[in-house]
Amino acid sequence: MNLEKELEVARRAARQAGELALRLRGRGLAAEAKADASPVTAADRECEQLLAAALSEAFPEDGLLGEEGARREPRSGRRWIIDPIDGTRDFLRGNGSWAVLIGLETDGDIAAGVCFMPERGEMYFASRGSGAWRNDDRIAISAITEPARAVLCVTGLNDIAGRPYAGRLVDWLAEFWAVRSLGGCLDAMMVASGRAEAWIEPAAEVWDLAALKVILEESGARFVNFDGGSSARGGNCIACVPALEAPLRRFLGIPKALYY
Repeated sequence: MNLEKELEVARRAARQAGELALRLRGRGLAAEAKADASPVTAADRECEQLLAAALSEAFPEDGLLGEEGARREPRSGRRWIIDPIDGTRDFLRGNGSWAVLIGLETDGDIAAGVCFMPERGEMYFASRGSGAWRNDDRIAISAITEPARAVLCVTGLNDIAGRPYAGRLVDWLAEFWAVRSLGGCLDAMMVASGRAEAWIEPAAEVWDLAALKVILEESGARFVNFDGGSSARGGNCIACVPALEAPLRRFLGIPKALYY
């Protein structure tokens, strides 16, 4: 499947949205709380409008699904899944670990994805069978195979209480060379680019995961939901180098693989 045009349009739109977000933040932004207590700003909404317009103009038969409300049913079997600012808390505080995420779903599978991190100057992208890229360079997972040499990333350490593994987590983390919690999109791209070996995301929506999933898998990483599936709609995930999949599964109690 040749998706060069789709990736070109998505990369251009993501860059424009990132630049818009920075301009709006520079003028001052007030955050509102959504129903789930997560913040949202005018930048989230305006960037989603920009992305939806750009994608609709280029691909009018495709559907849309955006975090901030963009919706259109597809007539082509394809749907663009948008998170205009993934990591709004980091965006508001001026931390560089937020991203513009755009995924392309084709017949239920994520076929292409873009993750643009404006403040880091990093454009990650991938399509099925074409590898994963950061700017002009192809990326791949690391060759590390054991926890004692591996970097583990965990999203939302402040939200671990009450999860089945909470009481065992601290002791288990000691098995790793280092542990980081930098924000979901950055943690994921660290795994994809060989700067970390594993990422645990305990709670996420499809717009948080769609673009990241295809980039991770095209870099050579495993992507697994806590129920053993492998879906951007699974609500959670681990992503890791293949050698660390077994210890992660054991710790989280993930059942036998359903997909390979």
